Amino acid sequence: MNCEVFYLKELEVEHHQIREVLRCILHTIMFNRALGLVRPKDVDSDLFDITYVQCGDSSIEKKIDEKIDNFLNWVEKHPNKKSQVCLSFYETRNKQMAWFSSKTERLYWEQWCIYLNVIQAPQFDTKPYYGDNTGTSSEEMVSRKAALEVALREVILQILQYVNEKKDHIPPVLRGSDVVSFPYEINIPSSSDSSFGMDMFKRILQTTPPAMLS
Repeated sequence: MNCEVFYLKELEVEHHQIREVLRCILHTIMFNRALGLVRPKDVDSDLFDITYVQCGDSSIEKKIDEKIDNFLNWVEKHPNKKSQVCLSFYETRNKQMAWFSSKTERLYWEQWCIYLNVIQAPQFDTKPYYGDNTGTSSEEMVSRKAALEVALREVILQILQYVNEKKDHIPPVLRGSDVVSFPYEINIPSSSDSSFGMDMFKRILQTTPPAMLS
């Protein structure tokens, strides 16, 4: 089984923007890979002038928020780092090992690589200005946020383009299935990693079928 890998545009974010950025991206992917048994829910972003769609499934919302919390904890321990979040879809198969034993393996058929460059918010001088540069700091903050919003819209459009163009690798859906989503997992850097390198992705791409992720 081939694993289709999508690399999304890198986003430059400040710490307080991470949660909303990841929610927009992860929920957009999950909704567009849903199996049809969904109750679409429009969500207005708390930070950006963007509306995205959730599947309306509480378990998916909970898992995404938990993974975002874990990622935020990692960012706090490794500030000002470039990092990645990976959303993977897979199917499970039983692999016969011996006469009376078998194991379940995960066959990954799609992965989404989300790149974030987490930067420290600029520290502006809080002293009052007596010249003609009053308001510069607030204008810069607005400009930076607007640039991120534009970039985030581009990433969402990138996702929509991929899901519309790349469909042949998606496994068939079993009739009578009452689940909302294909099996999936969200990988973030481990607590011991100072960076989230490409080694894991290289191992996945070089193995047939794709190797199991921890």
